[in-house]
Amino acid sequence: MTKRPKPRRKWFLAIPVALLIVLPGCQSLSFYSQAIKGQCNIYLSQRPIKATLADPKVPGEVKEKLGLILELREFAEKELNLEANGHYLKYADLHRRFVVWNVNAAPEFSLEPKRWWYPVVGRLKYRGYFSEKMARKYGADLQKDGYDVYVGGVEAYSTLGWFRDPVLNTFIHNSPADLAEIIFHELSHQRVFASGDTDFNEAFATAVGEEGVRRWLHAIGNTNALEQYLVSQERTEQFVQLIDQARAQLKGIYGDDSEAQGSSTAPSDAEKRKQKQQVIANLKDRYAELKARWGGYAGFDGWFSRPINNAQLNTIATYYDLVPEFRKLIQAHGGNLEKFFDACDGLAKLKDKERRHQALKRLAGHT
Repeated sequence: MTKRPKPRRKWFLAIPVALLIVLPGCQSLSFYSQAIKGQCNIYLSQRPIKATLADPKVPGEVKEKLGLILELREFAEKELNLEANGHYLKYADLHRRFVVWNVNAAPEFSLEPKRWWYPVVGRLKYRGYFSEKMARKYGADLQKDGYDVYVGGVEAYSTLGWFRDPVLNTFIHNSPADLAEIIFHELSHQRVFASGDTDFNEAFATAVGEEGVRRWLHAIGNTNALEQYLVSQERTEQFVQLIDQARAQLKGIYGDDSEAQGSSTAPSDAEKRKQKQQVIANLKDRYAELKARWGGYAGFDGWFSRPINNAQLNTIATYYDLVPEFRKLIQAHGGNLEKFFDACDGLAKLKDKERRHQALKRLAGHT
């Protein structure tokens, strides 16, 4: 089973046309126009799964996966307390590899991500485009402004209930376990959502997605797939630990966590740049060692094949920094997902993000 970093999945909210009237600036108009056009294209491309299954032109593998998704929807509702609400009952072939391309950015000498404001959902750590060309152009503009930039393709997203999300060709090719994780992950965004808190939302959905896959594979008695999935999770955790170590070293170099930031003893930009590249080189070396311990498993090679910078490192932190706390919180409630969801919903209603994260850690400690 090929395991890739989770940032291949993020949710992206389609914006009503009326908002274009009140949003100032050409860039805002261009961005929201492409968002509306992209969502409309998906809407016009979809058709009921039942009709797709009856179409002799549709490949057998696609039909098999669509049948599996119908089973996963049922499992999500009955066993995971996730309401499908008409989602994933239609299929859309967009004739491209990714549905959205997300732009992530951070200053050259800081791991504090650039944030963008959106109606309804607040400030988020990425800007999503249905056009790869537009995403890369915007990313290039940010690079000219001195930002570290990472542009990554996204296979699936949730509209948080604004629309009935269809199954897309962009993610249907995944293995059954990964496909299950995608469905459970995206449905989770509709169950609990904290406005403007990307880290909370993505870590919550990641934890629920993983828990859901483990329960599903156990329920269908596929012990071999479950063992493979647990191995893939262990590898992912080891990969995340490497990233966490590198980010901690970079924070020390940048002074992100230092009260002495900006003092006369701070290193020059040239020295910071040199130390930054050394940390990244060491990260690659440690990954090579880890890969050797895995017997040559190459599931994360693609991530390391790109130029590594602050923005790319942040994408891993967004998905995983809070996952251990959510896992502990599930355990603290004895595996009762409804009680877990209620607790998370209470956290999501807190207005202050830092207070929310601290409260999550306190609750997770009650195991």
